[in-house]
Amino acid sequence: MVQLFHTTSEKCSRIVTESYSTSFASAIGMLHRDLRKPIFNIYGFVRFADEIVDSFHDYDKQSLLNQFKADTYDAIQRKISLNPILNSFQQTVNAFGIDIKLIDSFFHSMEMDLEKKTYDSEGYKEYIYGSAEVVGLMCLYVFCEGSKDLYNQLESPARSLGAAFQKVNFLRDIKADYNGLSRIYFPGCDFNNFTEKEKEKIEEEIYHDFKAAYAGIKTLPLKARFGVYVAYKYYLSLFKKIKKLKPANILETRIRIPNYKKAMIIFRAGVKNQLRLI
Repeated sequence: MVQLFHTTSEKCSRIVTESYSTSFASAIGMLHRDLRKPIFNIYGFVRFADEIVDSFHDYDKQSLLNQFKADTYDAIQRKISLNPILNSFQQTVNAFGIDIKLIDSFFHSMEMDLEKKTYDSEGYKEYIYGSAEVVGLMCLYVFCEGSKDLYNQLESPARSLGAAFQKVNFLRDIKADYNGLSRIYFPGCDFNNFTEKEKEKIEEEIYHDFKAAYAGIKTLPLKARFGVYVAYKYYLSLFKKIKKLKPANILETRIRIPNYKKAMIIFRAGVKNQLRLI
């Protein structure tokens, strides 16, 4: 009967993913079915930790994050947890041998969100590594299904893709991060006087991340390639939409991709995949 508990835990992680990000859930649905559950398990874990530091304003965030962190390591060690999100996550960590150092770095960045409001260049890189790049690397463990050589080959592109996603999120969420949480992730930026030159510098950085990531996507195993490519194209479309906006407009609204556009992204990605053009 324990298998029923594990299955129920995995369903909880899928519900969390679908509730918080229809775009990621759609991209995960494009992966081979062998990969979907473990990726849902990773996203559910990441989403809950992020929710603590971003949303639980009426509670002791530090205490909640400390407890969640302790419960995570306990779940991994015991190979079970009564928290269904942590139980499904520990299954993936233990099944694919995910390096615990990646989880350490992730929690470090979550702790930075509780303490820091502005970042210098080193802190910015450190935060992005722990909050986004390591998530890509956790997923890469799943995609490589035990092949250490393939993991080593794709480690750098996976980090670039995670960084690109996170930096696009920063641009998209400037209004909420700056006005709501008083956070400025981009070093040296003054959002009271956000200039076109500053925006272009950030966009150039993101462009190079996307370019490096795409080189890796093309060499991903077939089971993973299409789903990752869909997520890549979604964020690239979001990035292109942001590039067209003036700096002041970014501060006024949260940029989104409409559902019909998402459907077109999936359709076109499917055609390229069928023609082996990815």
